[in-house]
Amino acid sequence: MLAECYGFLLFSGKFSSREIKFKTENKNSAARFESLITELFSPEIEKESVYKGSSKKQGLYKLNISSADDCKRIFEFYGHSSKDIRLMINRANIDDESLYAPFLRGAFLSCGSVTDPKKSYHLELNVQHKTLADNLVHLINEIEVLTVKPKVVGRKGVHVVYFKGNTGISDFLGFIGAGNSVMTVIETSAYKEVMNRVNRTQNSELANIRKLASASAKQRRAIRKIIDSGEFDDLGDDLKKLALLRLENPEMSLKELGENLDPPISRSGVNHRLERLYKIADNL
Repeated sequence: MLAECYGFLLFSGKFSSREIKFKTENKNSAARFESLITELFSPEIEKESVYKGSSKKQGLYKLNISSADDCKRIFEFYGHSSKDIRLMINRANIDDESLYAPFLRGAFLSCGSVTDPKKSYHLELNVQHKTLADNLVHLINEIEVLTVKPKVVGRKGVHVVYFKGNTGISDFLGFIGAGNSVMTVIETSAYKEVMNRVNRTQNSELANIRKLASASAKQRRAIRKIIDSGEFDDLGDDLKKLALLRLENPEMSLKELGENLDPPISRSGVNHRLERLYKIADNL
């Protein structure tokens, strides 16, 4: 609980010996933070909810520690001092690897977000201070089970620590204890892969259909040219049968044409006869 609360505090809107401010758009995160800090430190808390528009489904939840004495007490409890030049992760508060997960859970619930996996794969933590962002990346890189490492980018005055791809996001969410969310990402990823495979197959089949239609049209034009010239009756029976079969069945593949001849012939045999028809038509 102390490690998770530390993650909440360190990556909140403001954490110092004079003021502690936490804000989030997630009602459950606000309730979680309030529960933790109340049970651990029993401070005086000022709460405020600002709803967007007329709907109360989405809003901004603010929790402030109103007493300066409470702020100082909590700040110093975690080993920080007002004399510190910059805010950093005090590793003494997470001196055991078993505390990494709750600490990162608090950090994510404080400043993190993840996109709907149906749209894209992106998880990020928006960190106010560069040193804290670097500390966070260094800590995550130490965790062996998290094989996909995060990256950092600056955006509108904050430092964004982020993961791309379903593997990195699933591993991180699983590590901090969000098992249900991991299943959602995995199921969505599997569904996307199946749909992509279906689309690739459909695109391939469509390309084959277009290719067949184009070749069939070319073959029928050559055959009609021979018929219009009066040369059709001079063709051998093998070419006549194939020519008539093609005119009557423009959708058949070369293999199907060969199977419907009497006697049947192979695909290469059909192709050879068509080449002879092309040559005759070209010479007219």
